[in-house]
Amino acid sequence: MVSHNLAAAKRLRKELQNLERNKADPDIYLIPDSENILKWTALLRGPEETPYEGGIFQLNIDCGTDYPLAPPSIQFATKVFHPNVHFRTGDVCLDILKKEWSPAWGIQASCRAILALLSDPDADSPLNCDAGNMIRGGDMLCYNSTAQMYTVENAMFLSWPRESDKKE
Repeated sequence: MVSHNLAAAKRLRKELQNLERNKADPDIYLIPDSENILKWTALLRGPEETPYEGGIFQLNIDCGTDYPLAPPSIQFATKVFHPNVHFRTGDVCLDILKKEWSPAWGIQASCRAILALLSDPDADSPLNCDAGNMIRGGDMLCYNSTAQMYTVENAMFLSWPRESDKKE
């Protein structure tokens, strides 16, 4: 158990060093817990041209002692209306966070996959059946307006410029 915990902590410290060393991702802000490297918070910028655009969504990330051999547990702390996000718990239905996990993935790549899921929901495996039924039924107006309403009501709206907004 202790060796797993040390291996997980070592891997996460390496991921943190890579984040600090490399150019920041314009849509993901990752913050490790100051007391426990196995717990992180992520802030994701809602993807452009989606009902989530403009919102900042908080994720809680818990890496178990068997990380990176097992995927992190990731939940939305921000209420989000999406077919692949459980409305009450914030759990995310995403194959790479379950059976398709590989140690080659990391926290940042997992967050990037969640952003892709926000842009391209999979209505065939819903955790939120209402959202899934809207999409499967072809009622995109209802889905988009409901998702946008929850974004406005629950997401943070911060000044966080995109790379494309910066002047050269």
